Amino acid sequence: MDNQEMNLKISASPHVRSKASTADIMFDVIIALVPATAVGVYNFGLHALLLVITCIASSVLAEFLYEYFMKRPITIGDFSAVVTGLLLAMNLPPTLPLWMAVLGSVFAIIVVKQLFGGLGKNFMNPALAARCFLILSFGAAMTKFTYDGVTTATPLAVIKNGGTYSLRQMFMGFTAGTIGETSALALLIGAAYLLIKKVISPRIPLVYIGTFAVAIVIYAIVKDKDVVNYTLCELCGGGLMLGAWFMATDYVTSPITPVGKIIYGVILGLLTFVLRIFGNGAEGVSYAIIMTNLMVPLIELLSKPKPFGYKADVDEEAEKAKKKDKKSDKSNEKDAEKAVSDDKSDKVSENEKKAEDINEDKKDIRGIFKAVTVIMLITVIMGAILGTVYSITKEPIEQAEEKAKQEAYKEVFPEAEVITTYGAEELDYDAINSLLNEFGYINDTIEEISTAEKESGEFLGYIIVVSNNNGYNGEIKMVVGVTYDVTVTGLAFLTLDESPGLGMEADKDKFKSQFVGKKVEGFIYTKTGATADNEIDALSGATITTSAVVDGVNSAVALVLYLGR
Repeated sequence: MDNQEMNLKISASPHVRSKASTADIMFDVIIALVPATAVGVYNFGLHALLLVITCIASSVLAEFLYEYFMKRPITIGDFSAVVTGLLLAMNLPPTLPLWMAVLGSVFAIIVVKQLFGGLGKNFMNPALAARCFLILSFGAAMTKFTYDGVTTATPLAVIKNGGTYSLRQMFMGFTAGTIGETSALALLIGAAYLLIKKVISPRIPLVYIGTFAVAIVIYAIVKDKDVVNYTLCELCGGGLMLGAWFMATDYVTSPITPVGKIIYGVILGLLTFVLRIFGNGAEGVSYAIIMTNLMVPLIELLSKPKPFGYKADVDEEAEKAKKKDKKSDKSNEKDAEKAVSDDKSDKVSENEKKAEDINEDKKDIRGIFKAVTVIMLITVIMGAILGTVYSITKEPIEQAEEKAKQEAYKEVFPEAEVITTYGAEELDYDAINSLLNEFGYINDTIEEISTAEKESGEFLGYIIVVSNNNGYNGEIKMVVGVTYDVTVTGLAFLTLDESPGLGMEADKDKFKSQFVGKKVEGFIYTKTGATADNEIDALSGATITTSAVVDGVNSAVALVLYLGR
């Protein structure tokens, strides 16, 4: 060849190449998340921005340190760790402590991603896995949502409890929720960017959202709800848009086959519906996605396309050979017939082998289909059972809770003969809690206020239900009685799930009696023995519990002081 060398590249199929690198794709995802991030920071303030920065920085650092010490190639330049950190931040409540965000980021990168081989080998979405890990570890902190400085429920929680919410606010993003889930508009803008850049296919998101919408419409019709408003609110809330467009489409954890993408989207929609409507929570997107991530290998096997020409008629060549042999010399007829016979025999054997392979594949597909069907049936049945049990037990549980509350009222204010409770229709609890936040009680939420009176109409004071989310094991809900002249008459607990023998000692009279009869503007706890009316002996080994209870009582006292002015 004239001393010219040919440089040939040998590689396995497919031979299609794209100019887009991993870094390019990840950078496009980051750009697409900018609108939702901006809305989240605007809504929730500086701490939300710090959470975003913390998650990104700790994710990148965790990946770098792991790869450095494990002597593996450093891959932080592909921006995948940045995307993981940003997506995790988008799924966090805006008040979450920064150290929890760091812990979640490390879990996402090290446990879910790197321990399974790095990018491309993780079996579920790292950011969502980290979110679920944080919910299981720090339930109270991960379910505390604020908007405009006031602790409040998310729109879906309000709707699930029978309330209503502004569709416009949910679409624009002026609601409580995680940092990146609130604005459906901002998320759709980001999704449009990804579609225009052809970073993602619309198949999974549209099938996911469509399946969920159909299920919600049927449910709304059965339950006689406002179908249009209810459905649109469910679509705009709970991180559905964030999950559908940015996390369900993850290249690594979603199917690559066209049919598989459709199956994947349908399962996601059904699981989200079951978890939202029949589960205890109002969300469901995170768990639906990571559960379906685990089914992806089965989905891909089920939807695997047949190789081209796999079922071609192999007898065609034998027929051609037979016709050709007939034109041969008669003297060689017997030899030709024998050759054709042998050739045909070989091809029949080959056909039989291929038929056996096809039958084996069909058996495998049937087995996979049965497995997926069983998983889906179990999910739907368990969701239905959960919903049925919830419906049956809801009223008795509410009655028991109300009875416990009334008993607590009598315990903290034994002199009261008439107790009048004021609901959200009569008092603006959001404004009250906003006021408490201004007073510095950022971990306390006033849930209910009642007045205590004699039958003669003589006003005695207030009974206040307050929850503090800073207990050792999460929320502590307490009832505090305070007279009109700001004397504490009693303390009782509606929710107390602290450590046995330590924090649970708060429910003993020895501890609670320290507050009773004290007329002070606020209490402090001490570990060296109380010497003044405003001092409380801390529980041994349970300083966190003590601090939470003292903080809750102080918030009730501060409110009564304000009301008395």
